[in-house]
Amino acid sequence: MKHGITPGRIAWLATALTTLLVVPASEAFAGKTYQASITRTTYGIPHITARDWRGVGYGVAYAYAEDNLCLLAEEIATVAGERSRHFGPENKATLGFQEVDNLSSDVFFRAVIDLPALQQAARSLTPRARELMEGYAAGYNRFLRDAGTAGIPAECRGKAWVRPITTDDLLRLNEKQMLLASSLNLAPAIASAAPPGSPPPKVAIRLPEPGELGLGSNGWAFGGDATADGRGLVIGNPHFPWQGPSRFWQMHVKGPDGYEVMGVGLAGTPLPTLGFNKDAAWTHTVTAARHFTLFQLKLDPADPTRYLVDGTSEAMTPRTVTVPMPEGTPPVTRTLWSTRFGPVFVVPARGITWNTQSAFALKDANRGNQRAVEAWLRIGEAKNVAEIKAAVSETLGIPWVNTIAADRYGDALHADVTAVPNVSAEKATACATPFTPLFAELAVLLDGSKSACDWDAANGTPEPGLMPASDQAATIVRDYLTNSNDSYWLSNPRLPHRRLSPMMGAHAARLTLRTRSNFIETEAMLAAGKVDHARAKALAFANKSLAADMAVGEVLALCAAASAPAADVARGCTALGGWDRRFDSDSRGAALFREFWAKVGTMAGLWAVPFDPADPVNTPRDLATDKQGDKLLAALGDAAVALDKAGIALDAPWGSVQHWRAGDERIPIHGGPGTAGVLNYQDARPAPGGGLVPVHGTSYIQIVGFDAAGPVADALLSYSQSTNPASPHYADQTRAYAAKQWHRLPFRQRDITAQRIGKTRRIAE
Repeated sequence: MKHGITPGRIAWLATALTTLLVVPASEAFAGKTYQASITRTTYGIPHITARDWRGVGYGVAYAYAEDNLCLLAEEIATVAGERSRHFGPENKATLGFQEVDNLSSDVFFRAVIDLPALQQAARSLTPRARELMEGYAAGYNRFLRDAGTAGIPAECRGKAWVRPITTDDLLRLNEKQMLLASSLNLAPAIASAAPPGSPPPKVAIRLPEPGELGLGSNGWAFGGDATADGRGLVIGNPHFPWQGPSRFWQMHVKGPDGYEVMGVGLAGTPLPTLGFNKDAAWTHTVTAARHFTLFQLKLDPADPTRYLVDGTSEAMTPRTVTVPMPEGTPPVTRTLWSTRFGPVFVVPARGITWNTQSAFALKDANRGNQRAVEAWLRIGEAKNVAEIKAAVSETLGIPWVNTIAADRYGDALHADVTAVPNVSAEKATACATPFTPLFAELAVLLDGSKSACDWDAANGTPEPGLMPASDQAATIVRDYLTNSNDSYWLSNPRLPHRRLSPMMGAHAARLTLRTRSNFIETEAMLAAGKVDHARAKALAFANKSLAADMAVGEVLALCAAASAPAADVARGCTALGGWDRRFDSDSRGAALFREFWAKVGTMAGLWAVPFDPADPVNTPRDLATDKQGDKLLAALGDAAVALDKAGIALDAPWGSVQHWRAGDERIPIHGGPGTAGVLNYQDARPAPGGGLVPVHGTSYIQIVGFDAAGPVADALLSYSQSTNPASPHYADQTRAYAAKQWHRLPFRQRDITAQRIGKTRRIAE
């Protein structure tokens, strides 16, 4: 296996170096509208410096296009509603965290994204936010010009969907990102809604399962009372897809007015959204709060495209869109319908239909949310966690993630403060309909026939109908706070939060095994000594399974008590007995437990001790072996048979089963299923050629503390910076992740100089 510089990589580097304008700064920037300098360091991390916000966007976009042009170009085609034309209507697009057919995707973006409204709202943005977008479009287009046909990666060279972009494209892309964990996941249901008498939908439509609206993440903020040096420390461990537009990308940005932030952003993001500055560090986890509600409409008996509110008939608003198809195929035209509450949607398989009596609409708190850029700008400027709290509270621009932060002064923050509908528990109860229980795990369903059931307006919010930050959850401590995607109510086992609106998530509810593992492992770490970088690294990559700790011993006891177990059960018992109960690459038996736990983890009556809200970290527990013993052993035997069929040995090293392919190279990937209580979460699916390949899970992971001079940060990007197979940074960090080799990020100039790759490059126009 060759890991060195290949001819293709040499060519890629040559192109990257020669297509940039390499001249003294005074010459490059004189009289120019856009300017930026780009220095690459170890693993290809770009350090972008600009004198103004246009330059920041310009440099970020150029550097991003160097690494991920094809990915971003495809995203631009997606949000423009052009996937059917370029990729075929029946092929798939990744929207939110699921795949949908391209035609549904195109209809959704052409009908639901209101570009004129976005353009109007953009005019009210701060000048720097507008300049960032303008610069980003210019930087991307500059790269296209410089690259020419030869400089475009082979995967998208000569494709019609690789084109210059405008700020309109970025407005659409931002809108998609805002809806990522909410209504975007109902795109097929919206795109297929039609009045009674229309032909049935041609695509399968389903409601997202609980937990599908967000992939998850872990985040820790340790205050000065919990750290070895008395300063704050953050562990950021977002769980995001390994492929597609929601991959993170590392950058270090220095802009005007002392702005300097290092971290990661998604495709089209003009600045880091998760990272650190010289005074504070922050991370995000997908929140359990709900960012949309559903409304059941009572229709006008005379016209199913009209609905009654307080007894008065209102007309739905039709919007007809035409989706271009591949050459030679006529375009597809559809009319979608919207209400004061938002677009109509259908899920026929769940009885959610549009008939002559009723229909259903969706209202999303993040629709039109362009406040996010300003929120992250303010977070990046923050000198302490109080200023981070103010940024998220005053803008309500963070769309669907918790904010977890610590500062050099030793304060720690957990802020579950996002764009949430302002619906109280009393209103949710008073406005329920007979259909409300059908949606309970997905969303709150309200009675759309009563205007009083719409969201409440509150003073001081940037948009009417949003829940004020004062009614959401924000805590600052000197100890620690953490979140692994359970609700706001417990971010430290000793500090339960007061009950809030059900829009914020469940209170005093059963925790996931991953959250319980988080609390158990964090408390154990702190009991052994205060946290520092070394202890934080051990916590992040321990790869322990709480489910295994709770279940394996009892299953092995069942094995020992069985008088004549079936051969498959006996083999499973032997393999499970030799497992170290971790998902490290050299762990033998992990694949068997993964298969076994997938079969029994949600079994009714699994636990002898039920959940107790007074002891949420330690309950439920103890397998009900007296009642479920036979089923547990049978499941173990079935798991052994399943591995046999997949060609996986029961005691195969985990890294030989779960791996990432970079060309012909198989890179072992540690980490395991969150459902088994593994903090280093990797959701894997069957891979071509056998084994498993990670689909989403640990992506960017950072450990950030502070010394007297500034931040001290170790980090890894599990899937590496570039999606271009010809890039030297296609899999270099993936190998480092496999080896648990952390990278000390160069934030200070002397460290940037020490890690520099090639010359600093200056671009201007």
